[in-house]
Amino acid sequence: MAKHSDSQRKDKDKVNSDLTEKVLHINRCSKVVKGGRKFSFSALIVVGDGKGRVGYGFAKANELTDAIRKGGESARKEMITVPMKGTTIPHEVLVHWDGSILLLKPAPEGTGVIAGSKVRAVLELAGIKDVMAKNMGGNNPINQAKAAFKALKTLRSRETIKQLRG
Repeated sequence: MAKHSDSQRKDKDKVNSDLTEKVLHINRCSKVVKGGRKFSFSALIVVGDGKGRVGYGFAKANELTDAIRKGGESARKEMITVPMKGTTIPHEVLVHWDGSILLLKPAPEGTGVIAGSKVRAVLELAGIKDVMAKNMGGNNPINQAKAAFKALKTLRSRETIKQLRG
């Protein structure tokens, strides 16, 4: 098994050091066992650099800190790059994910992020400064986050669309 050299490890730490991590949702589950209640935790974590890269992770563990750590690691592995047009998104998008329906619209500069708490956190960590979002169904935080990521994945820049058309 090959070991990473110190320079590779430092480069990896340098890349991850500018990332901001935010806990979106924590759920405590209890299981009744012979000795009493046994608690476990699930955590939804969003990680972003504020420059167009964002990822989310969902993890479960018996300890809260372990669930948050595992979710953060998962989020760093699943990062996507978001195409932006200045400080906003290139075009309007409507996405369905499970029970959530999410509408994202570009907004003029200076508008800010107009969105609910879960979608707002995803958009702010992605570095999008001017956007209007509307959640039109479903209040499950995991589905809202997944809908936001599906919407961000479907965005395409004008140049990309021109290349696809030939």
